Amino acid sequence: MIQVESVTKRFGETVAVDDVSFSIGEGEIVGFLGPNGAGKSTLLKMMCTWQPPTAGRISIAGFDTVRQPLEVRRRLGYLPEHNALYEGMKVDRFLRFMGRVRGLSGRHLDDRIAWAVGKCSLEAVLGKWVHECSKGYRQRIGVAAALLHDPRVILLDEPTHGLDPLQVVAFRDFILGLREGRAILFSSHILAEVNQISERLLIINHGRLLADTTRATLEESAGAKGQSLEESVLDIVRDAGVAR
Repeated sequence: MIQVESVTKRFGETVAVDDVSFSIGEGEIVGFLGPNGAGKSTLLKMMCTWQPPTAGRISIAGFDTVRQPLEVRRRLGYLPEHNALYEGMKVDRFLRFMGRVRGLSGRHLDDRIAWAVGKCSLEAVLGKWVHECSKGYRQRIGVAAALLHDPRVILLDEPTHGLDPLQVVAFRDFILGLREGRAILFSSHILAEVNQISERLLIINHGRLLADTTRATLEESAGAKGQSLEESVLDIVRDAGVAR
């Protein structure tokens, strides 16, 4: 459902993403791991059609992000790292507005809003202005808006930022419940978060994909070296830095 083929993104002389390739199939939740500034958000922006690649090709659910951006957007739910909300709207009206932007109407719109509100536990703030909501609630509002149209591909960029520990656990269970029939890419710079939700990890730094591995393989490698999982990931990043 997600195909990234030899993708490079340059900003002038700066190479933000360097010849990256991977694929994610239906039913997969894949963790996208790397330090701040590694190129994760740039790649996600290309996947959701905000930016075109300098070279290479990306397809979402069989549609090319450059040649067929509207078809991609119809099938994609995206929560950016900096969650953009309309501060001057009440939460219920914001969700209704976002649903109508996505082409929903009538009973179907009502049903999707009710589903998103329940799944994201937004009942307590529906009548509030968005700017009155806490950071945790604002993050959940963004998630609800991203999922209103029932997308088959979901991109989440630092989705648990601002959530308290109980909310993080609830959100993780929620995402696991969305797995069937969807492809989900969960981006974070925190290993513990992607490790809890993903069976497969993509590790990126300096714009280069350093590893595409299962969590089990990474844990086995770490155990053989007498390392923690964190130490094993750091070795991958350090070794690539030396090679560079």
